[in-house]
Amino acid sequence: MDELIPDLLRFVRGECDPSNFPHGAHVRMAFEMLRRHSFSETAFHYASALRKMAARAGRPEAYHETTTLAFLSLIAERADGAGGKDYATFARDNPDLFDKRVLARWYGTTRLASDAARRMFLLPEPRL
Repeated sequence: MDELIPDLLRFVRGECDPSNFPHGAHVRMAFEMLRRHSFSETAFHYASALRKMAARAGRPEAYHETTTLAFLSLIAERADGAGGKDYATFARDNPDLFDKRVLARWYGTTRLASDAARRMFLLPEPRL
């Protein structure tokens, strides 16, 4: 049996302790979910799990739709190109994913800080 399964199940149920769930854990759960499910299924369950964790922490407003789905999209794209590599190899080959500021390559701070970006997924601003 996959040793990760209990952690993945706790995450999906929103049972992980938000104070002990760093950004790297977010990346790991996204990677593992994407290995097991389609992007759309993962997006639904991943976002739901993060909403539950934010609510459990007493901070439902901490959930950010654009950041969640943009990071998930980036992880999915990189994982697809990784050719089935394990997580350790994936993490080693994609160190930028462990920097929360990586989305600044696509999003301006004003756009990401907006209330709209928190509530719904916004595409990056078009580059002219």
